[in-house]
Amino acid sequence: MLQRLKSFLTFWDSRYEDITRDNWSTVIYRDLSAGMVTAMTAIPMALGFAIASGLRPEQGLIAGALACVVGRTFGGSKYQVYGPTAAFIPLIAMAMSKYDHGFLVLASVISGVILCALGLAGLGKIGRVVPNSIVVGFTVGIGITIAATYLYDVFGMPAGKEANLIFKVGDILSRLGEASPYALTLGLMVFLVTKVLQRVSIYIPGLLMTVGLGTLIGATVWSTHGLANIQSKFGAIPTNFFKFTPPSLPAITPSMLMDLSYFIVGIVFVSGVESLLCSTMADKLAGNRKTLFDPDREFWGQGLVQIIVPMINGFPCTGALARTATSIKAGAVTPLAGYFKAVLKLGMVVFAARWLELVPLACIGGVMLWVASNMIKVSEMRKVFAGNRFHAFLMVYTAILVPLTDFLTGVLSALVIYAVLRRFFETPGTPLGTTPATETRVEELVGA
Repeated sequence: MLQRLKSFLTFWDSRYEDITRDNWSTVIYRDLSAGMVTAMTAIPMALGFAIASGLRPEQGLIAGALACVVGRTFGGSKYQVYGPTAAFIPLIAMAMSKYDHGFLVLASVISGVILCALGLAGLGKIGRVVPNSIVVGFTVGIGITIAATYLYDVFGMPAGKEANLIFKVGDILSRLGEASPYALTLGLMVFLVTKVLQRVSIYIPGLLMTVGLGTLIGATVWSTHGLANIQSKFGAIPTNFFKFTPPSLPAITPSMLMDLSYFIVGIVFVSGVESLLCSTMADKLAGNRKTLFDPDREFWGQGLVQIIVPMINGFPCTGALARTATSIKAGAVTPLAGYFKAVLKLGMVVFAARWLELVPLACIGGVMLWVASNMIKVSEMRKVFAGNRFHAFLMVYTAILVPLTDFLTGVLSALVIYAVLRRFFETPGTPLGTTPATETRVEELVGA
């Protein structure tokens, strides 16, 4: 264990093996270019993820930059980009609605300690036992939840108080008369144009361009049409990002302890599964034939991300599938690309903070619809349906239960069903039983 800890604390390791005396300038240029492209893609998403999680927009910018620095320093992958992810949104939003940021920090720090301990104990491989069918169902369910929630902003109407998916959709349909055609136009423009640009080239920062255009329209020709924006909801975006936000413990009650346990399990689960899936897919997409990612070190790095990032005014983060794929396709070679992404992202935000305040919430809604659509992949679902019927059932069950209840109830109950019935319905040798079987997931997420 001490030897493993020593290797985890080694900064310059085999992840930098592709830098040599002969090619260092070329590699650094490629990493810098990849960092720039990824930073431009990440800014609108960071704003959207933070707002969707019940936090201030600048907290998404802080979390994305800092998570990349910590994860790239201590994580186990050469290519993975760390930051806010959609899978965390329902969990963080639930914690923020019931408690406060200090409570979220507490849950995240404890989760981080657990992840670090799992990595030190050499248990990183446990993240691989989650069936791919449940992972697909989980992402579909989260995508449905996000899409339904952000229809309010796309339609330009105040959000309702309904938490249940069915009642939420019913509320939106009953209030269509309140919809703003201007908000709807901006939201759909961001969603549809980004989809098109995504197919054209990975080097086109579609989200940044469409959100920028929507902001320009909202601040000029449509400025008199009552479009809500980030400034009207949150006030000014400060540029003194980093501040210490310690964990805090609410009054101790059985209910609070149950909630705390729930959020800890949730953060550990999402961190572990998402990061290992992302790292596996990153090695495949990059054609890595040298040092593959280390799952134990990845758990260690994830643990430090969950400990450090929330205490610097951020929130839980993990490996980001689409941004990792964007970085690789843009030419990333070493972990330096992640450092460049963090620095360039914060630099651009400082320069453009006063403009980010003018982003219409309808544009944020369009961003989140784009995120949700990338999580619901028909091709992935077809692969599961074409295989074992038991796994097809698990996928559908999880996809339905997650938006109808909550993500942890849906996933954990599906895992219980899998554990109990696996021996009766699992097809021997099927590739659908483990997470790494999703061999094209990253490519599909970025429209490859």
